[in-house]
Amino acid sequence: MKFKLDAGVTKIVETLEKAGYEAWIVGGAVRDLLLEIPAYDWDVTTNATPEQIQPLFTECFYDNEYGTVKVAGKHVRKQFGLDEGIINEDVLYDITTYRTEFGYSDKRRPDKVVWGKTVEEDLLRRDFTINAMAMKTNGEMVDPYGGKKDLEQKLIRAVGDPTERFTEDALRILRAIRIASQLGFAIEEKTLAALQAKVPNLKEISWERIGAEMMKLLATQHAADGVIMMAGTGIMKIVIPELLLTKDVKQAGHHIYDVYTHSIEALRACTSPDPVVRLATLLHDIDKPTVAKAEGPRGVTFHSHEVKGARTAKKVAERLKLSKHDQDRVFTLVRWHMFTYDPKMTDAAIRRFIRRVGVENIHDIIALRIGDRVGSGSKTTSWRLTEMQKRIGEQLYEPLSLKDMKINGTEVMKLLGIKPSQKVGEILDTLFEEIIEDSSKNTKEYLEKRVKELGSK
Repeated sequence: MKFKLDAGVTKIVETLEKAGYEAWIVGGAVRDLLLEIPAYDWDVTTNATPEQIQPLFTECFYDNEYGTVKVAGKHVRKQFGLDEGIINEDVLYDITTYRTEFGYSDKRRPDKVVWGKTVEEDLLRRDFTINAMAMKTNGEMVDPYGGKKDLEQKLIRAVGDPTERFTEDALRILRAIRIASQLGFAIEEKTLAALQAKVPNLKEISWERIGAEMMKLLATQHAADGVIMMAGTGIMKIVIPELLLTKDVKQAGHHIYDVYTHSIEALRACTSPDPVVRLATLLHDIDKPTVAKAEGPRGVTFHSHEVKGARTAKKVAERLKLSKHDQDRVFTLVRWHMFTYDPKMTDAAIRRFIRRVGVENIHDIIALRIGDRVGSGSKTTSWRLTEMQKRIGEQLYEPLSLKDMKINGTEVMKLLGIKPSQKVGEILDTLFEEIIEDSSKNTKEYLEKRVKELGSK
């Protein structure tokens, strides 16, 4: 089989080989090449030590914590005179010496690392067989643990003793499910049993690492199946226990699923690839169990579940160590996901909705809403949602924030001859409410006239 290799990794391997060392492409890149999907992370393993590797590359740096020499794509291009655009200049190529690792007292990193002598020895320390293959630039393969066969059978299998692999680094527990979700694979029986037995070890892993792995999982093609696996193995009880409380919570009306199943199906149907939007979709009904009331002809109501749920969803985002910006996005998407559309809505009402949600979130909340509908058993869209999307599109070109106004605070102060004060802000807010109602008023002449009128009061 002919593989299309990245030009940068090819140059790195060739450079090491010309210097008299062994060099192999390893890890996820080999797996992806065999699956004929794009490879983005390029790792090289060699019998050269870091001290022998560094002089071969004009610009590189040594990560002493992991014993890895890193070379940036832009420096590879510059050193080897590669044409601009032929490689991703932002990529980092990792070059690591063959090694054997001993002891994982923190269930994360080896206590001791010893340089190895063979590539087979190095591959033994890796997590799963499909990640424990090595390849030369000519396509020659080393596959001591049957990774290629497991790829063909669509199986995630631990290298060697699965209990040892999950004991060494507990994050592999979540990573196994993430890779299964990414590729649409199953986890091999013994590997799954060992994974389940070691789930409590996840409590010793930092939330930064768990959160990063969780967001990678949510970005995968089969994220909903990954969430189901997390629940089935006991991982969800540690990561997002709130979600499990939605199991068997019955719904009324158009819903055909309980809240938990609906949340999973909403995630499956969410049209956004963004893991933050997908997290919000998974959590959009998270507080239905806490506000549920048996009443009325519908049998059960969930009044204000989006208000309480937004706060809970943000707490989950905080726990997963998302950025403050992404925590706020999750809050906003859950808080306003219950929007409704009526053909009688004015353009001003549409603009107020856009302003409330935020222009930057408007397409994301539509993606969540599509997931919400389909996850209830409805078809992908409805005439109401289609019409609202159209109306939103029309209003995106109208003034939606103070910065869109044809006047600013400095001009207000100049017109009224006043210094910065609360009054300036109040005048701007009043003017903005007027142009939200009627965007044709957003002219210099009208706004200057209104400033003078408001300033005289």
